[in-house]
Amino acid sequence: MSATGTPGPRSAARRRSPARRILEAARVHFFKHGFRNVTMDDLAAELGVSKKTLYAHYPSKDALLEAVLDAKYESIRAALEQATAQRAPHFPEALHTLLSSLRGELDELQPAFLRDMRKAPEIFRQLEQRRARLVRHHFGKLFRQGQRDGHVRRDLSARLMIETLLASIQAIMNPAKLTELKMAPRNAFAGLIDLLLHGAVVRRKGPR
Repeated sequence: MSATGTPGPRSAARRRSPARRILEAARVHFFKHGFRNVTMDDLAAELGVSKKTLYAHYPSKDALLEAVLDAKYESIRAALEQATAQRAPHFPEALHTLLSSLRGELDELQPAFLRDMRKAPEIFRQLEQRRARLVRHHFGKLFRQGQRDGHVRRDLSARLMIETLLASIQAIMNPAKLTELKMAPRNAFAGLIDLLLHGAVVRRKGPR
C-alpha cells in the first residue's frame, strides 16, 4: 500500500486472478519476443509460480497463445467500439479517432511475433477472418458516414470501398509481406488508408 493509503501497483497485481496474471505476462512476452522464444519455464519464473500452476489454467502453450490472441482481438474490438461510439461530427475527425485507436493496438505487435506467425498459417487464417469482420463493420460505418457528410464520394459504392480496403489489408497486413517490406504494422496500415483515400498522385496547383 502506498503512503497515501491507496493500494500500490504490486498490490493490484496480487489481487488479479492467477489466470489473468499468466495471460497478461504471456501477452507482453509473446508479442515482444515471439511466442516461439518464450517458454512456460520463462513465464513461471517471472510470475514466481510453478509450471503446475500454469498448466492448471492453460493446459498447453498453444492454449495460452490462443487465449492471448483472443484477448488481443477483444482489446482491438473494444478500442474500435469506443472510437466509433464517440460519434465525431465529421468524417476526418472520425477517421482520426479510429486510426489513433488502431495504432495503439498495432504498436504491441513486434517483429519477432510477426516472424513466428509466418510459421503458424492456420492461426493467422483465423485472425484474418476475425479482422475482416471488424473492418467491414467499423470502416463500413465510417465510409457511410463520410458519404453522408460529403467527405467521401457518393458515386462509389461503400461496399466496394470496404472490400477494396479489406483486399489491400489481406495483401499487405500479413507477416510475410510486412517482413518483406520491413514495415511496422501501424505504419503499413496508416499507409494503406492514406493511399486508398488520397491516392498516390501529387496534385499540383496552377498551370501545367
